[in-house]
Amino acid sequence: MYSFRNDYSEGAHPRILNALMETNLEQEAGYGADRFTREAVEFLKGKMGQADVDVHLLSGGTQTNLIAISAFLRPYEAAISASTGHIFTHETGAIEATGHKILSVETSDGKLTTAHIEGVLEAHTDEHMVKPRLVYISNSTEIGSIYYKNELEELSACCRENNLLLFMDGARLGSALCSEESDLSLSDLPKLVDAFYIGGTKNGALIGEALVICREALQEDFRFHMKQKGALLAKGRLLGIQFRELFRDDLFFELALHANKMAGLIRDEISSVGFKFLTHSPSNQIFPILPNSLIAKLEGKYGFYVWEKINSEHSAIRLVTSWATKEEAVLAFIEDMKRELD
Repeated sequence: MYSFRNDYSEGAHPRILNALMETNLEQEAGYGADRFTREAVEFLKGKMGQADVDVHLLSGGTQTNLIAISAFLRPYEAAISASTGHIFTHETGAIEATGHKILSVETSDGKLTTAHIEGVLEAHTDEHMVKPRLVYISNSTEIGSIYYKNELEELSACCRENNLLLFMDGARLGSALCSEESDLSLSDLPKLVDAFYIGGTKNGALIGEALVICREALQEDFRFHMKQKGALLAKGRLLGIQFRELFRDDLFFELALHANKMAGLIRDEISSVGFKFLTHSPSNQIFPILPNSLIAKLEGKYGFYVWEKINSEHSAIRLVTSWATKEEAVLAFIEDMKRELD
């Protein structure tokens, strides 16, 4: 059975494994003070064209969201999120466990707009309620949509006008930036958001996310927060080596392009036979609406999630491709789908 369940089923790109092996017996300082992490940070800053950001390497997305948001907010402050947002639906109440309420907003495409934010602000007027302070977005979103530059510019302006922080979850940022529809680049982000992270776990690394703190006021003492919450790894080199490999050239972007290309092959074929999609998703996650009978047959050979029931005869499934997805597996899926339709 071939899995399209997620983009972290495989281990790591061979170049990363080779780099880990080649440097394995070299002695280095701990807690991110090693030369590999320093080099990775410089490569990242170079790709962003921004020298005055802080970059911290952490092990995973939930950990990054938890530490960043809890560090940025005062006890009575809250985060605004789409109802599909990862911090609201798939992190076991991690943010709430730190004492910060998440104010969720229903959206049609997983993306927040200025109207959503203004609606939350209008509903929270005084000290008898939590104070909205941080806007949480994901790019790409949990349902595969991406933010375009004008949308991010509008959100950024709204947040600055209302003294809100704009934080971007970038677990699948590679796929979003490398989408054929994207007009954003990595260098745009430090100018538009206060903090964001670059996901390695879902784009070729064994583990790891690179948190970029752009606003100077948020940078002070961040390593204290990391240490207190168990994220300051003694063997920080393991993260540094991986991000050095991903960003010393364009490997990170090449892997994201491959994931998107594989998703595109499936998307185009599903469209060609007349099936619709739950949402417009130009990234590596797609959500086709298929007959339940066809889904049952495909489940015999492929792993994927049945995402949402549409009606008594149809459901939306989620198919996710990755940096390591084999083209022959994609072509086999397409062939099997067409065969079952004949």
